[in-house]
Formats: sequence, structure tokens, C-alpha cells
Amino acid sequence: MNRKTFIKKTAGAVLIALPATSLIGCSNSDNNSGVPNPDPGENPQANCLDNGTAVAIGSNHGHTLVVSTADVNAGSEKTYSIQGSSGHNHTVTITGANFTSLKNNSSISVVSTNDDDHTHSVTVSCA
Repeated sequence: MNRKTFIKKTAGAVLIALPATSLIGCSNSDNNSGVPNPDPGENPQANCLDNGTAVAIGSNHGHTLVVSTADVNAGSEKTYSIQGSSGHNHTVTITGANFTSLKNNSSISVVSTNDDDHTHSVTVSCA
């Protein structure tokens, strides 16, 4: 089985297994069900400074986060809004230590603020 076929079959199985509320709304907790985290071990050429980052947001419903190569290179703690197309905001803080991990091509996971009675697990990995 090639990678494309595996991803299609896995995504289909995940969508079938998820309750409808996981796809359209928030829950009071973020257990990250149904949302795979990127695995930097899968791509040995992953490099945050050369290729940028990839972001996975658990229990997502419109939130977005972009962590630029410039931010990774600067390495200073930064707080991001992840509102995206969602009707409410959350913030995510990436610390200097988190940026050091990204510079070393290791993924990081943080939890968003609880701005709307729930949180989101956010994983940033190298592309």
C-alpha cells in the first residue's frame, strides 16, 4: 500500500469513527481525538529554518496558526491569536525553549488559552 492510499483509508476511518459533534463544535475539553499530530520522525528532511513549520490543532473548528521561519529563528517568546475563521479567539504562547526545540527540528505541543470555556492542543512541527 502506498502512502497516498494509506492516508485516504486512515482519514476515512477517522471520519467514520468521530461523532458528528467533533466535526462541527467544541467540547469542554480537548482530548485531541481524531486529529493526528504531525510526526517529525516521518520526514528526516524536516527543517524548521529551511522549510518552515506545520501546525495541527486538536478538536479544531476554524482556528489557524502560522509560526514563521523568522519567528523560529528569532527564538523569542511570542503569543499568537489562533482565531482564524472561528467565532471566538484563543491564544497560544510559544516560549523561547519551544523555539529552541523547533530550531533543533523537534516538534512542540502547547495548549491554547481557555477563552471560550475550552482549550485546544496545538502541535507545531517542522516541514
